[in-house]
Amino acid sequence: MFYRTCLQAAAALASISLLAGCSLFSGESTEREQKITVGTMSEPTTLDPAAAWDGSWELLSNVFQTLVSFPSGSAAPQPDAAESCRFTDAGNKLFECELKPDLAFSNGDKLDAAAVKYSIERIQKIDAKGGPNGLLGSLGSVQTAGDRIVKFSLKTPDATFPFILATPAMSIVPPNEYPADKLREDGGLTGSGPYVLSSYKKGDRAELTKNSKYVGFAKLKNEAVDIRYFQDSDVMVGALKKKEIDAIYRGLTAAEVIKFQSKQPEYDSLQLVETVGADIRYLVFNSKDPMAGKLAVRRAIAQVVDRGALVAKVYQGTAEPLYSMVPKGIFGHTTEFFDRYGEPDVDKARAILKNAGITTPVPMKFGYSSDRYGSASKPEFEELKRQLDASGLFKITVEGRPEKDFQKAYKAGEYPAFGRGWFPDFPDPDNFVAPFVGEKNALSMPYQSPEITDQLLPASRRQSDRGAVTKQFERAQEIIGDDVRLLPLWQGKMYVASSEEIGGGELAINPQTFMQMWQLYRKASW
Repeated sequence: MFYRTCLQAAAALASISLLAGCSLFSGESTEREQKITVGTMSEPTTLDPAAAWDGSWELLSNVFQTLVSFPSGSAAPQPDAAESCRFTDAGNKLFECELKPDLAFSNGDKLDAAAVKYSIERIQKIDAKGGPNGLLGSLGSVQTAGDRIVKFSLKTPDATFPFILATPAMSIVPPNEYPADKLREDGGLTGSGPYVLSSYKKGDRAELTKNSKYVGFAKLKNEAVDIRYFQDSDVMVGALKKKEIDAIYRGLTAAEVIKFQSKQPEYDSLQLVETVGADIRYLVFNSKDPMAGKLAVRRAIAQVVDRGALVAKVYQGTAEPLYSMVPKGIFGHTTEFFDRYGEPDVDKARAILKNAGITTPVPMKFGYSSDRYGSASKPEFEELKRQLDASGLFKITVEGRPEKDFQKAYKAGEYPAFGRGWFPDFPDPDNFVAPFVGEKNALSMPYQSPEITDQLLPASRRQSDRGAVTKQFERAQEIIGDDVRLLPLWQGKMYVASSEEIGGGELAINPQTFMQMWQLYRKASW
């Protein structure tokens, strides 16, 4: 009788509640239907928002909540923990948010205006090296009015401040679990976002479960997400083929993308979603190094590097040459490095070095993260070495280290030059310039440029109409092209690979290029 009832219900598709009683949807299959497993090569370096200004935001954005956030498809911040936010003056110096009523953290603690104030001031007080306090340069003070009103007074006009509040660095934390003057070190994570971090094993996985107390913009399409951390792209793709994971984000090599696109037999049951990317890769030069500290050396490298060959050999159409720190798709983009240096030219580079009295070949060591950006990082730096060595002007050695060790090494000044990637905090040209200049920046590598920090950025931040700041950023890029403290290399595309039974990949990547895990779901098999 029970079997007949189930067949009738399935055939008629009368209701999900009836189907749930059938073996197709019950028992051991229920957990699989509700849980999504995602593979990535982007593991967090910290679980504390006060220290995070890197790919750690991927995890944090799914567990913590901010006052405003970037839902998929939005070009400007939208309310999340806040019910509304706005500048209350004409000069972009007073910003106010009203919280939604009755918010709570996943541990049951009250999320109120005092918790927001505590969270923001905690970032400033801890001032972690390479941490997100660099984003709060314009913030003067935070005040509260009752339980739901938070008021931000800025030292200078800053139309980008709402964008900054939307970054996962500004995650709201419960004061009872996060010390005011030091980082949380117990390996725990407590927020008010869509998910709860139920377990975390470094180098292996993070297990997320639905946060029943969450009140915000996200509409969860699954009950739980397991994030698996990989060190090798081939192993990760192999896990997808074997259905050990359901989807992949960050870490696919160009060769693997091409295989997905060509629909080779072994990829028949898989799918690939491509989105426009604003992520960039670039070289950073250590100005304190005896060689990299010389302007002529940096300009000669800029004159030799062949971005077209790099992209063609290593990335095979999954990236494109970048001649500006501001990528295509972001207003204010230019081709400054091409305009200034033109096509690769060894003779021009030789003349630059000769005129500066520099003996060749110039020995230099390039460093890169071996696991942060995928398996293509190694061949990328091998290609850079090949190009520079072939010029006869340089003798390059390259070294890859795991991200955490690599960060320690470059912050300690071990590399004359090193590679980094940038996934935007928010879609505005300010975010492709400001984080890299000044005494305290995202690279822990001071880059003094008074015209940028004292004139161009302040002028642009007085403009609420962000489309009206193009001239300031064009000039900033001219300065960067002249200094060559940063050398843009390429701009990527974003991909989500998954089995055909997984939906939501086309909506999962937000404007900050982070995966909103709640968008993923398992398509009904019936």
